[in-house]
Amino acid sequence: MASSSSGFVAALTAAALATVGFLAYQASATVPAGLGKPRTSSSPDVSTSKASRDRKDPAALPAGSGTGVRVVYSVDDDRVWLVGEGDEVKRTFRVTPGSVDPAPGVYTVTSRSNTVTGTDGTPVEHVVRFTTVEGITIGFSAAVDGSMPPPDPAVRTGGIRESREDGAAMWEFATIGRTVAVIP
Repeated sequence: MASSSSGFVAALTAAALATVGFLAYQASATVPAGLGKPRTSSSPDVSTSKASRDRKDPAALPAGSGTGVRVVYSVDDDRVWLVGEGDEVKRTFRVTPGSVDPAPGVYTVTSRSNTVTGTDGTPVEHVVRFTTVEGITIGFSAAVDGSMPPPDPAVRTGGIRESREDGAAMWEFATIGRTVAVIP
């Protein structure tokens, strides 16, 4: 009896995994063009390099980080700028990236969640997602406990952690469809 029960459970588990895989495939196939993927249009040019950045003021908006209202995220500097009309920096802050980085490019915010559990098991709030890399969701979030530990390189995570205050500002600013420019 025990071996037939374990066989039944294994079959149910396999069926459940196949169903989840199929649904994930369907969901990714129905994402509108351009959402969560780098755009190749002539919209914001994000071809800035570290060499062209203001060395005196690391918080200054990098030249070549695009135009229009947008979030700018520098992978190399672990810094975010919330940019309003006329390239006015509304807020800038340091972040702690996950172990998986997005490629430089222009993305759009595709989904948001007020509170969830992060891929590292930490309860997070104000989650703003904008792309995936090899199945890993990339987005900004703040740990409910306020922690920002460095990522465990053995665990593939895409959460870009910010303080709770910065997370609240990102949540207000980065609504669905908002441009996210990722620069080196």
